[in-house]
This record gives sequence, C-alpha cells and structure tokens, in this order.
Amino acid sequence: MRIGLVGVGRIGAFHAATLKGLPAVEQVVMADADASRAELTAKELGAEFAPDVPALLASGIDGLVIAAATSAHAELIEAAVAAGITTFCEKPVALDLAETQRVVELVEGSDVPVHIGFQRRFDAGYQAAAQQVRSGELGYVHHIRANTNDAFPPPAGYIPTSGGFFRDCTVHDFDIIRYVTGREVVSVYATGANRGESFFGEYGDVDAAAALLTLDDGTFVAVSGTRYNAAGHDVRMEVLGSLGSIAVGLDEHTALRSVEAGVTFPGGDPHTTFMDRFRSAYVAELTAFTEVVAGTRDVPCTVRDALQAFRIADACELSRSENRFVRLEEIGR
Repeated sequence: MRIGLVGVGRIGAFHAATLKGLPAVEQVVMADADASRAELTAKELGAEFAPDVPALLASGIDGLVIAAATSAHAELIEAAVAAGITTFCEKPVALDLAETQRVVELVEGSDVPVHIGFQRRFDAGYQAAAQQVRSGELGYVHHIRANTNDAFPPPAGYIPTSGGFFRDCTVHDFDIIRYVTGREVVSVYATGANRGESFFGEYGDVDAAAALLTLDDGTFVAVSGTRYNAAGHDVRMEVLGSLGSIAVGLDEHTALRSVEAGVTFPGGDPHTTFMDRFRSAYVAELTAFTEVVAGTRDVPCTVRDALQAFRIADACELSRSENRFVRLEEIGR
C-alpha cells in the first residue's frame, strides 16, 4: 500500500522511517508546509515527495498519516475525510474542545476510518496491565498512580500552540487510564506551577503539575508530571488492587535510583526521550494503522477516545486556573 504523510518534523520523520520498514507499506509519499524540507526528507528516506497537501491526496495513496502542527490537524482530517482516505492523526484532534467536537461529529457522520495516535495503547506493559485489570486478577482497583516526566523541556516556540501541560503532556496519562481501566473520569482536582524557565508562565502554562481524578467506580487516580526530570524520561503507572498490585515502566531503564543500602536496581541507562521509551509501541501502532487501511481491523483509538481525553485535560486546566473541584459533566459532551 501507499501511505501519505503530512509533516516531516521530528515525529513525522520518525513515523516516515517506521512506515518505510513495515512489510505492508510499498511506498511513503511526503508533504510538508515547507515543501523543500519534505523533498529533502523524502530523498533521504527513499520516499516520494508531493509539493502540497492537495497533490498528496491526489497521488493515489491508500492511507494518510498526519504529523503536522496541531493547528493543522482538524483541517487535514476534514480534507482526508472529504477525499475518502483512511487517516491516522497524532493527538490532539484540534486545539480546543469546540473544534474537537466538530471534527468528531464530521468523522462519525462519515464512513472514513480515523485513527488517533495514543501510542501507549500499543505498549506491551500497558496492554498487560489492561488485561489484568479487566480480567479481575487484581480484585477491585482502589488507587492508580500515573506519571509523565520529561527529561528536558520543549523549546519556547513550542509552548504557545501546545495547548498547555494537561492537553499536551498528561493527556497521554488520561487516555491510558481510560484504556487500562475501561472506566470514565467523573471529576478532577488539579494544580500546577512554573518551576523552571519563565517562558512557560509567559504563555499561561506550567512545567510541573498534579491532578487527582475520580473514576466512575470510585477509583482514585493520582497523575503527576514535569518538564524537568534530569534523571531521564520517566513514564510509569502503578495499579493497586485488593488482590495485587502491578507497575508499568518499572524496569532496568527506570529513571530513579534507590538510596537504600545494597540496592542496585535499576541498573540500566534511563530513557532520554518518548521516542526511545515507546519505540516498539510506535511500530505496533503504525502496523495497526496499516491493518485499518487494509480493512482487517477496526480503529483501535477513535476520535471520540481523543475527545474524552481532551475533556479530562480541559477539566484539569479549568480546575488549575480556578482552584476548584471540577466535574466532567461541566466540560462539553
């Protein structure tokens, strides 16, 4: 199959290289707002180049991967749906809730499959956790702890269009909590602070945050994160149940060290980026997308899944800004 790709920045180039290595993909066709960058990247990867998005959509592609700037996601999804092309789009669907809801209605009113990129759903550890939680092996779950700690912050220019810490960073935790538990969040209380570079505060954002979520079965979830975790990129989840407790991301690469005498675990090198931490998950995710394109698999992460995670992020941002408890019923549909 021929897969089109829009956006050849860091994650776009990474996806293009992954797609080139998949047996089902015969060719990748690339486009970017900077046509010269797309042409150069295509030449480096042995891919095809399209001068713009209309040319890409008309180039006989079977599926489209959207890795462009967030501000372009909604427009590109709409164009792909209009062209009848099965689409994969990195999260989020759009910059705000209203536009996200509009795109959800558009996609759900069509017969075009649209797969949203939340790669943690394809990580073996999170999949194992979901199986144990849903099978009842852990008994009833009473607490979950989830964290996303980046080793270093993004550049200042990224922050104005990122959507903020909850919508950009911990939204991955919100999605994977729904995936692992099969439950919905009903309320949140969140807080945050700017502990590092001043540019976060200049754009009304934070670089460290925490939230307490309550699920519809009464489970408590503590979510935390930071843009400054010098020990390494650290993404983990702990699930505490009445019959047992498990952890995802607790291995030789965990970015922690024990101060207890004689303890040498973990002994490996910490991950430095999310692409390093989730490399296998990204391959599995794009493999799943090729199966969606081929019609042999249903969409594993829908636009409505993305909307639900975005609603939780919006609730956390409202809670942080107004310093109050927020119920999810206050946030959109």
